Amino acid sequence: MNALRRGLGNSLVQAFLVIVGLVWLTPLAGLFLSSLRSADDTAKGGWWTVFNSPGQLSFDNYSELLKNAGMTQALWNTILISVPTTFLVVILAALAGYAFAWLDFPGRDSIFLVVVALLVVPVQIGLLPVAKLFGQLGLFGTIPGVVLFHVAYGLPFAVFLLRNYFAEMPREMLEAARMDGGTEWRIFIQLVLPLGRPAIASLAIFQFLWVWNDMLVALLFADSSSQPLTVQLQSQIRQFGSNIDVLAPGAFVSLVVPLVVFFAFQRHFVQGVMAGSVK
Repeated sequence: MNALRRGLGNSLVQAFLVIVGLVWLTPLAGLFLSSLRSADDTAKGGWWTVFNSPGQLSFDNYSELLKNAGMTQALWNTILISVPTTFLVVILAALAGYAFAWLDFPGRDSIFLVVVALLVVPVQIGLLPVAKLFGQLGLFGTIPGVVLFHVAYGLPFAVFLLRNYFAEMPREMLEAARMDGGTEWRIFIQLVLPLGRPAIASLAIFQFLWVWNDMLVALLFADSSSQPLTVQLQSQIRQFGSNIDVLAPGAFVSLVVPLVVFFAFQRHFVQGVMAGSVK
């Protein structure tokens, strides 16, 4: 009887999760199907009409998207902004996190408190002062300027996350490595980084998704030659409000890339989120 109840309970939970998954995937499916329809078909009815008329579907919109110089350049700009930013934040945060966790140097705790305090500083406060500074340095309106801004504002959380994760590593393990003649650099590369892979993967996913989907920073710091896909899509809506044959495939590409990244690192992401919750 108890086994029957447990089986029934598990079935209900699984059915509920399936329903939630279908509801969550419905907008994505609708966007994908809309991206495969022509502007005339979209004007005649909703995306669900493709189930009655599958002949509406074609990849012509994606062919036109690849021929659109503005959209392809924006996609390339998004990659040039997101990938270097994620890489720099992860590397710098890992180095700083290890230093704050296991190295003794003057002012370590005070500096870490300053890093933690920076977590509460809203991005909006620094937009205008940093924009003025970048203008004086010649970085305003450039991809390096956008990358530098994202790195600066992504580091406090990244350092805080990795420092706390690294600090949970057994002290005896690191001391044994030092007694065996391992340098701090070798311990960091061969011991700390492999053990910290779940937290590092989680951080990389968070950082990549945040930068890829950002529009506020890009609107201010990127000019027409360096604007990412989010700004280009917003510009297309403003200029060509009914240009759905370009907007739909562009929006789907902008959405599907973060999904691919998330599912590719899903196992590490779950491990990083659950790290430290069970002793």
